[in-house]
Amino acid sequence: MDLQKVVTRVFPDTEQAYSAKDTILYALGVGFGSEPLDPKHIDYLFEERLKASPTYANVLGHPGMWMRDPRYGIDWKKLLHAEQRLEMHGTLAPEGRIIGKHFIMGVRDLGERGAMVHQRKYVIDANSGEKIATVTNTLMMRGDGGCGDWGEVPAELEKLPETAPHSALEVQATEIQPLIYRLSGDLNPLHIDPEVAKIGGFPRPILHGLSTKGMAGYALLRHFCDFVPERLGSMAVRFSRPVLPGDRIRFEFWGGLSSGGAGTVRFRAVVPNRDNLMVLDRCTAEIG
Repeated sequence: MDLQKVVTRVFPDTEQAYSAKDTILYALGVGFGSEPLDPKHIDYLFEERLKASPTYANVLGHPGMWMRDPRYGIDWKKLLHAEQRLEMHGTLAPEGRIIGKHFIMGVRDLGERGAMVHQRKYVIDANSGEKIATVTNTLMMRGDGGCGDWGEVPAELEKLPETAPHSALEVQATEIQPLIYRLSGDLNPLHIDPEVAKIGGFPRPILHGLSTKGMAGYALLRHFCDFVPERLGSMAVRFSRPVLPGDRIRFEFWGGLSSGGAGTVRFRAVVPNRDNLMVLDRCTAEIG
């Protein structure tokens, strides 16, 4: 990786209009279709009374796979999504037009393990100019260690409690989920091309990390927020292992919030059918 070229890259603003159809397609890619007869699920799937999941802000205004550009010298086929943080400043409309403003926050060189690149995005309503969300994206560049450090990085996510979780919720990742989710903008062939997956060290294409995070957002909305999107104020996750299509994910929660309660929730996600493999770790959400 050419550190100087990466950190001095000037990102063009990404203006994106999104429709009710786009919002529904995203919802289908993160679990909202799992209970198709439940009116509260239908609220995220039916254009006549549509709500947008707050986690859709992670996807909107995506800057594209700029790391595939050879001028940056990045071994992009070994790229993995490490962490993602979302802070909501307003309510995401079910359809509209946004502007994404992007910049590199910092880079941390991990030597033989690779390098961490931290990128930030502001999601802004194109009509009002108001900030809707701040998204912080951390990428693990497994083939780019030795590049050097630069800039500032987010505070480290805290370890989870050692006590037993207070509650849990299981959600199914379908076999076709990555094929649906990629239509929301992340066209990395790692999630559809078996040959690229093999080069990356995986037995088959894996589910997008942001689809897994979207499923976590769905689980939080369902378990704590009565599906009211405004109540999910922020969330941060660490992607510890990839989810495979067909996995059943168990989200385990600490915090003991009562129905309608507000506060901090800690959580993780494991896959029981793969020996309780942890796929999300050190996660936090703020419920309002």
